[in-house]
Amino acid sequence: MRVTIADVAREAGVSKTTVSRVVNLKGEVDGSTASRVREVIAQLGYVPSSGAVGLARGSSRRVGMLVPSLTWPWMGELLQGVVDTVEAADYGLLLFTCNRGAESVQRFTAQVSARAFDGLVVVEPENTLDHLTALYRKGLPIVLIDDRGHHPEFPSVVTTNHEGGASAARHLLASGRTRPLVLTGPQHFGCVRDRLSGFRSVLPTDLVADGDFTERGGRLAVEELLAAGVEFDSVFAHNDISATGVLRALRAAGRRVPDDIAVVGFDDIPMAEHTAPPLTTVRQPTRRMGETAARMLLSHLGGTAVPDEPAVLPTELVVRHSAP
Repeated sequence: MRVTIADVAREAGVSKTTVSRVVNLKGEVDGSTASRVREVIAQLGYVPSSGAVGLARGSSRRVGMLVPSLTWPWMGELLQGVVDTVEAADYGLLLFTCNRGAESVQRFTAQVSARAFDGLVVVEPENTLDHLTALYRKGLPIVLIDDRGHHPEFPSVVTTNHEGGASAARHLLASGRTRPLVLTGPQHFGCVRDRLSGFRSVLPTDLVADGDFTERGGRLAVEELLAAGVEFDSVFAHNDISATGVLRALRAAGRRVPDDIAVVGFDDIPMAEHTAPPLTTVRQPTRRMGETAARMLLSHLGGTAVPDEPAVLPTELVVRHSAP
């Protein structure tokens, strides 16, 4: 049930006019009262309608972006795509991370409630999809980047993870590799399941190691398999960071890449062409994903209806020396 301005006023013990002044940053409310109203807004999850706020003070001309962390290797390219598009439309960008878990989410929600921005681009932090869906239902325009297979009810931008996995398998098979190891990411991610199913649709294999998208995870998985005497002639790692761990483990074990074992990654982050040897990988169009999401959001803010289906951008196999 939608929370109304009357609900906030009643809970805070003030008039609806006072709540409106706080929401619209009018400044005629004393500090302690304004603080109490903002706390109630955050507690109730009140989202003022964009129409009401627009009548009071116009749009903020700002877009919010919520991400798990800025340390993800491809986050810089994606963020640049969003920034370029938003700034070209004469909007500002407010960036929020979830480095502090629930505390970060609470602070972000307070900014939503205060209507500090007009809409939101999201790379979904863990366990926030239900919260984001609730905000969308209350009127906050949202576009999600990389929906991880969750298929939310609001617009999203995705890439062809299934086809990306299949293209890696076709390339390895064409070069005569028939005993591949697949090093996955966390299995609860839809993109991981899609990459694995795409690979197996071309090159069936039961040799699958669960990974965590880290360099250490890739290195340890390969070290353990080699120590156990498991033989494989190629590795498909579900991201480039874990692929660098694979390369390190193979080098330490005296296995030559690609002569003995070929290695393919996923993402095509900048470091992929500087590994030893340079990494063959499946490129995600991360900057284009950011640009597309920002354009979708800005179009929505301009009155265009949101699309029913995700925007799907293609992956591309990039061949380098690790799997020529």
